[in-house]
Amino acid sequence: MNLKKFAFTSLAALAITATAGWFSLDKETRALLATHPTNANVLFWTQAQRDAGFRALDRLPILAKSRAIPTGTNPLALPPGPPLRLPLDVDAFMAGQRSAALIVLHDGKVRLERYGLGFDGNGRWTSFSVAKSVTSTLVGAAIRDGFIKSMDDKITDYIPEMKGSAYDDVNVRQLLTMTSGVRWNEDYADPNSDVARFNNHKPEEGVNALVSYMRRLPRDVPAGTRWHYSTGETNLIGILLGQAVKKPLATYLSEKIWVPAGMEQQATWILSKTGQEISGCCIQAAARDYARFGLFIADGARVNGQSIVPEGWLAEATSTRVDIGQPGRGYGYQWWTFADGSFMARGIFGQGIFIDPKRKLVIVTNANWAGGARDAVAAAAREAFFKAVQKAVDAEAAQPR
Repeated sequence: MNLKKFAFTSLAALAITATAGWFSLDKETRALLATHPTNANVLFWTQAQRDAGFRALDRLPILAKSRAIPTGTNPLALPPGPPLRLPLDVDAFMAGQRSAALIVLHDGKVRLERYGLGFDGNGRWTSFSVAKSVTSTLVGAAIRDGFIKSMDDKITDYIPEMKGSAYDDVNVRQLLTMTSGVRWNEDYADPNSDVARFNNHKPEEGVNALVSYMRRLPRDVPAGTRWHYSTGETNLIGILLGQAVKKPLATYLSEKIWVPAGMEQQATWILSKTGQEISGCCIQAAARDYARFGLFIADGARVNGQSIVPEGWLAEATSTRVDIGQPGRGYGYQWWTFADGSFMARGIFGQGIFIDPKRKLVIVTNANWAGGARDAVAAAAREAFFKAVQKAVDAEAAQPR
């Protein structure tokens, strides 16, 4: 056989196979592959890579492994309500946010639902730190279920590998309120910060990677005396929670919330290198299911009339437990709180679930902020949007019937 002809034929066949394989992929996976993210840390991806990656982090195991969060067969209906009249240009707001999804629910009805960046209601967008508030709710469930005895339990009772570290005297409550007093650098722009480095840490053999990293951190101030934002500590909560319930967090989330609360689509949870859900980050879910989670929380986290968390616990979780040095704002159990009684699950780059129980409001935002993880302009514009929605709802309520 002519070797040149054989080589050409083989290459042609390979090209045809590759082309067929490419077109067999869904559009999100093709977009992610086309941007070709080369940095293993998503914090340092380009805007185009984030646009593609935030909707497809769970599509390529070589990029990140994930665990499914199964749903049930009876999704909670989200009936349409009358369009909400707002004194602003919603399209311009979404453009400024680089918004992928925007949903406003009022009294359980959809008053506004828009999508952007080529995203739609069938896709999943990564939550980033919105997952912190989900993890907090699972801690409440684990307390009610008897897996965690008390908020005052020491974390070393559940993670014995942390004994002898700066976390010796830290309890569950202090982890949830981020008041451990342990040193941590959450600077998203610094490649040498703890938040950028911990997921690439090489652990000792047989030790969870996060535990290995966190037990080396030094103490800054006494436990309970200072609030300091730390994704590492939410991830530590996840390890504690997994040890307590003796099952994957994705499974527990499915059992306690995803199925009974009536989520429509299966979600996923990104795993660490040692196979545990990264509890401070990275649940992939549909925008409408984030909205259903908001409704679930606004309704007291109840299933068939019974809350999945202890009586009074959710009210504590979603109201100010610690001062964060900003007037009118605080921090609960992994929820950001506001003086008017509203509260929020918040992720970098514009992910969020805003809940105003008094007005029966839930607002979901998914985005890829142009200014990156801490885009002050986009953050201020989003809060102004929340206030505009609140005023619009108040104006409706004031109209004579």
